[in-house]
Amino acid sequence: MTRIPSKAEILEWISAHPTHNSKRDIAKAFGIKGSDRIDLKRILKELEAEGHLEKRKKTYRDPDRLPPVSVLMVKGPDDNGDLFARPLEWHGEGVEPVVLVLPRASDPALGEGDRILARLTLVQDADYHYEARLIRRVGTNPRRVIGIFRRHDEGGRIVPIDKAASTEWTVAENATHGARDGELVEAEQAGPKTRLGLPRARVVERLGDPSAPKAVSLIAIHQHGIPDHFPDTVIAEADAAKPMGLKGREDLRDMPLITIDPADARDHDDACYAHADDDPKNPGGHVIWVAIADVAAYVRPGTALDREARKRGNSSYFPDRVVPMLPDRLSGDLCSLHEGVPRACVAVRMQIDADGNKIGHRFVRGLMRSAASLHYGEVQDAMDGMPTERTEPFLEPVIKPLYAAYAALVKARADRQPLDLDLPERKIVLDEKGNVVSVNFRDRLDAHKLIEEFMILANVAAAETLIKKRTPLLFRVHEEPAPEKLDALRETARAAGLSLAKGQVLQTRHLNALLNGAAGTDDAELINISTLRSMQQAYYNVENFGHFGLALRNYAHFTSPIRRYADLIVHRALISSHGWGEDGLDPQEIERLEQTATHISDTERRSMMAERDTTDRYLAAYLAERVGNEFEGRISGIARFGCFVKLDETGADGLVPVRSIGREFFHFDAEAGTLMGADTGLTLAVGQRVTVRLAQATPVTGGLELELLAIGDDPMPVGGGARRSPAGRSMKRKSTKAKAKRSKIKRKVERKRRK
Repeated sequence: MTRIPSKAEILEWISAHPTHNSKRDIAKAFGIKGSDRIDLKRILKELEAEGHLEKRKKTYRDPDRLPPVSVLMVKGPDDNGDLFARPLEWHGEGVEPVVLVLPRASDPALGEGDRILARLTLVQDADYHYEARLIRRVGTNPRRVIGIFRRHDEGGRIVPIDKAASTEWTVAENATHGARDGELVEAEQAGPKTRLGLPRARVVERLGDPSAPKAVSLIAIHQHGIPDHFPDTVIAEADAAKPMGLKGREDLRDMPLITIDPADARDHDDACYAHADDDPKNPGGHVIWVAIADVAAYVRPGTALDREARKRGNSSYFPDRVVPMLPDRLSGDLCSLHEGVPRACVAVRMQIDADGNKIGHRFVRGLMRSAASLHYGEVQDAMDGMPTERTEPFLEPVIKPLYAAYAALVKARADRQPLDLDLPERKIVLDEKGNVVSVNFRDRLDAHKLIEEFMILANVAAAETLIKKRTPLLFRVHEEPAPEKLDALRETARAAGLSLAKGQVLQTRHLNALLNGAAGTDDAELINISTLRSMQQAYYNVENFGHFGLALRNYAHFTSPIRRYADLIVHRALISSHGWGEDGLDPQEIERLEQTATHISDTERRSMMAERDTTDRYLAAYLAERVGNEFEGRISGIARFGCFVKLDETGADGLVPVRSIGREFFHFDAEAGTLMGADTGLTLAVGQRVTVRLAQATPVTGGLELELLAIGDDPMPVGGGARRSPAGRSMKRKSTKAKAKRSKIKRKVERKRRK
């Protein structure tokens, strides 16, 4: 009879022979034959049940070791150029293994996010655990999903949190990553998509309790792939930075520059000062100084800080947190213009005439000391005759001259006529635990508008300087609306009894005339929303196509280098063009400016979507306790599957499903943007005032489902025929005009059916 090895001997052999670990290999190694294999099978089953081994098809392996052939996700090179990867099949306990990829000359170039199949070798006495040799690339950027994990006997399922996603994902037992039932997880597609059955996924990260208030923004951060962790090398570079001195800089420390920001601002990247121009050739004119933190002095091209800032593209702002572009050592300290502290800056001195037209400017690299860090409300109160002990000393020498210069800029703005939309911005107020306590609309004070006009003027000055000096830069581009979107806006205006001229070169003054015509009417919000939707999205480009919305020919972002990479590029361009130092644009950076423009335009849109999704989820959580309540609102969008309603009280958007509107078929007219009932002629269109009932609120997705109760003063129809009031009184059918419109739609549908 053959001696059966002990459990310890089997484990030792498997550890020494990771590539030969099938039951057949083990039996052959120990000379086990015939019926003795039954005992070997029993021992292997016991080791598996005890957690010492994990069955992998027909082989066994140590669960705390990676399989010899594994799927890895490439992380990207470190500061030394070494390429590391993350094992996607790690299910052991303790610290996740570190894998160094050793590329051969014949291997294809690998980049961050690539998925590879690699052969692994365990190493000893190194600062990593495995070395990997590429077998083949297995695809890049597999589809990812954020959802709630629901466990069952053979693994689990993932219920997506995305409002637009309806398909669940199935997760095998060996791909759960230890996720618990009800936990929020991030997963990625596992294997090719099949025609039948649910798609398969593997859990790659556990995100915790989805009902926790502060998980709301975390969901959006992970869902949209926003980097929220700084690598150690980036933190080390930031921590090593020191304050800048006066060498090579103009001394601005005695100038009473002040910062004006929101009351809860953590960083201050712009400061301003103004005074009457003493030049006799410019009667009634003003001099405006705008000083911006000199981020380029700390974030040099090619450094780890620079690579990470470019990767992020911009900071992302959520009600409970900020995901910054730069570590706090810079964004909250060395590059923040704190009161009373010397700080490096790039400043522009701008000269304007009595009518607010810029007649000259010059840039300097300086050292400033903020005289005060004030917030918008207290500055406005001081100007309105309610100064505090804090603002009183600055009222006459600083605040009033700022408003005087702003008054001149208002004249120039009125002449230039940038697009003047009136769309209140929501502000979600949270308590310390992250719960929503109120939803307000942000104030629009003259103090806000003052800073905006100063920053716009400084951005124009930066663009004009770099154009004149023929220095490459990134322009902020906003192209005019597409013709088809303007046609849709004209239709909306016509329905509201207004008009938008056709057959001429469109200017913002034409759109402002439309907005002014709607001001004060029930259609004002509709016209503002429709005008906004007709606009193109602004972006960054190496070519200058102008800024339509601001009615400016030359425009670049210069005033926020702490939170926008585009501004950092412009600062470097100014440094190069003025010969201020070696930290300007380098040749490699200039070569990839076009690529940078595309990348940071994408990261900006990514942040906007994440911020919008977070707001939706917070609003859904806020309204969840008011399910069944009635709200007033306005139809803000029409789709084949229903209509969207923006609620007056909170600005939240909810869906009225077409299936809930009535027992009749609704025709969707994409061109007109309407839904029309085939039997009643009931027409739903953007802009209509409605009363709705909140039927469902789902905080984890941000979804609101509404029930339509009334359009204007008319209650909804009962049944598929005559419309009835709440008392049950029959209401007259639609007018002859409505009947004719229904007939036209039916004929159109019949023609399409015949085709």
